[in-house]
Amino acid sequence: MIAFQVSDMTCARCAGAVTKALKAVDHAALVRVDLGTFTVEIEPSSATARQLSDAIKQAGYAPVAA
Repeated sequence: MIAFQVSDMTCARCAGAVTKALKAVDHAALVRVDLGTFTVEIEPSSATARQLSDAIKQAGYAPVAA
């Protein structure tokens, strides 16, 4: 399990954009987004934490390892 705090992810559209970016890097990953705590939890199938973090950044958000 890899978790990130994404404090600038504030709405359902943001959560969708982050999920889409993560799935583009690792289509088989399980992604859980909690807008109440601004966290994203990922169970990757092949991507590294760095690749997932970079995907979130490329989507326009600022992930911090949780």
